[in-house]
Amino acid sequence: MIIAAIRSGTDPIAPLPPATFHRWLEDPIYCPKCEATYTLVVDYDHAIARHFAEDSRRHLTMLRKAIFAGHSTDHRVTHFETNGVVVTGHTKPKPEPAVEALKPLTRLIN
Repeated sequence: MIIAAIRSGTDPIAPLPPATFHRWLEDPIYCPKCEATYTLVVDYDHAIARHFAEDSRRHLTMLRKAIFAGHSTDHRVTHFETNGVVVTGHTKPKPEPAVEALKPLTRLIN
């Protein structure tokens, strides 16, 4: 089971967990210091399983810890993903500078 946490108001940066259908869970994760909200996405089949509450407890704990630790960096990571073992944070790649903004490589260009 893979659960993704995506900050409200942003789009997912990486692909969502592999599934036929995704389900957005009703209970988001809040950062109590700065009121950042992360909504949770999980595979529909896992979300409707009988023991989902027990099976997802470790995943949700790890996501909460990662989100609370992100407070010190002003929540730059907007997409977290965990499989219960490790939390992966996906950040937006830096935009490439325009060609006009690049400086020449040598001083001898006329």
